[in-house]
Amino acid sequence: MIRIAIIGAAHPHVEYVLDELRRDERHDFALVGVYDPDPAIAEHYARLFDVPGFADSEELLAEGIDIAVIAGVYGTRGDHVVSALRAGAHVLADKPLCTSLAELEAIEAAAAETGGTVNLLLEKRGYPETIAALAVVRSGELGNIHGITSSGPHKLKRGQRPEWFFDRAQYGGILTDLAVHDLDAALMFAPLVAGSVRGDIAGPLDGAPDFALYGVASVSTPQTVITAEVSWLTPQKSDVHGDYRLRIIGTRGTLEIFWARGRVDVTTAELEKRSLKLPPGLRPAEQALGAFADGTIPQVSTRESLVATRLALLAQHSADHGSELQSWRHPAS
Repeated sequence: MIRIAIIGAAHPHVEYVLDELRRDERHDFALVGVYDPDPAIAEHYARLFDVPGFADSEELLAEGIDIAVIAGVYGTRGDHVVSALRAGAHVLADKPLCTSLAELEAIEAAAAETGGTVNLLLEKRGYPETIAALAVVRSGELGNIHGITSSGPHKLKRGQRPEWFFDRAQYGGILTDLAVHDLDAALMFAPLVAGSVRGDIAGPLDGAPDFALYGVASVSTPQTVITAEVSWLTPQKSDVHGDYRLRIIGTRGTLEIFWARGRVDVTTAELEKRSLKLPPGLRPAEQALGAFADGTIPQVSTRESLVATRLALLAQHSADHGSELQSWRHPAS
């Protein structure tokens, strides 16, 4: 039996994991309990699975947990990840993993000391469009990749967001929150090992001057430039929450992913534009939970989880300090 605990459930992405627990018939998963500092949230999810709600995270972790699911208020996640690792659990976390570089260093140290795995739920990796695009890029059809640009707009839905979401100390910043997905995806297509990181933000929200509505994170080397644009500016009347896109520019062709539209277009020096046939995709927590159950490392390993988080945090740090360039090097290089 694989014992799972929810350590923080303030963000609805906790449903990524709960959905798998409802679906899975191949593995012996058992949800042991739910912790959240808000008793109403803890009781809500605990009642759905007929398990106890806990008022103390350490008490729940002491129950002999194999996997800790971290999906609470962003500003609390770093400490919860470290506590879960030190309690002997693997971590399955919603993004952002944490909200500061100091917290990231503590997580990295705890993972190294305990041997626990940290898996960040980077769901774009499992989208059919991403899987199809990755096959094309890895085939070499686009040649050398010199540019990757993405756009990740979101609807703000301000009235539906909790107050902590607009508190910078708890939220961590727009690049910390939103840029991590596309920075991670870009490294799949162009696996850089070092570069300069920059962040820019604009558009403070009325009534919440530390909450930026628009931001850009970039990673650059002499060979490749990655740019991830994110915002809370999707028009309310849009038919999608976010018209997420990514464009890959190579020496022999270009590829465009339209995640919200279910399409991938490829144009090369030899072939006119074509739309790719999309393979089956993966649900956000499907691969990770299956890997944990099988005793293997999830596709998004600890190293990849930390790298994607570090790039987003460095971009946010840059934006917070006058767009000052930050140096980055992959720890494996």
